Amino acid sequence: MNAPDLEHIARAHVVAPHPDDEAIGAFGLIAALRARGTMVDVTLVTDGGASHRESERWPRARLRDTRYAETQRVLRRAGIRHQDLRFLGYADGDLGFEGPATIARLARDLARRPRPELIVTPSMHDNHADHRAVAAAVKRAWPASIPRLSYLVWPRIEPHHPRPRGRNLRLPLRRRAAMKQAALKLYRSQFGQLVDDAQGFTIGRDLRVRFGHPVERFGRRP
Repeated sequence: MNAPDLEHIARAHVVAPHPDDEAIGAFGLIAALRARGTMVDVTLVTDGGASHRESERWPRARLRDTRYAETQRVLRRAGIRHQDLRFLGYADGDLGFEGPATIARLARDLARRPRPELIVTPSMHDNHADHRAVAAAVKRAWPASIPRLSYLVWPRIEPHHPRPRGRNLRLPLRRRAAMKQAALKLYRSQFGQLVDDAQGFTIGRDLRVRFGHPVERFGRRP
């Protein structure tokens, strides 16, 4: 199957672990849904404040505010209204190690939004612990009867790790490919703007190519 049937979805909910994951994993899908008149709620779970832990010029609060502002600019290009975007403010980098009580609390926070007809979630098979924790919370937040698509940002590279099961969906972005690539560059904090932390995260050339791929791929399970 090349693309999900988007025609009859009235409301979707896109959940992202960090500010930029929503654009990396599903910018084209979000834009396609909004173009069809679908209501799209977007929830950013963590504050994004751990990407440059050693930066003196960009302490965590400043970095958080910067990344939130970047997300708003990016999602405006996909047609997301201010009132449909929510930041939960969980600590970046800690979520995957806090245990079941935190997962349960996050599930309750996620479920406070109107019930969607489609859920877009990070993959349970992602190599980042925060992503797997968010996927677990999404699974707990809503009934399994609601269709869901999962996106993979950081694939696992262990040779014996099992591949995700289930049919995959492909969404060719076509004219939206350039839109996505331009939108990703609005995350300037992740594209080398912060230069006083040698260990800080930067989206380099290889990641730019991968994150801006003209086809978005989704699993039918988290």
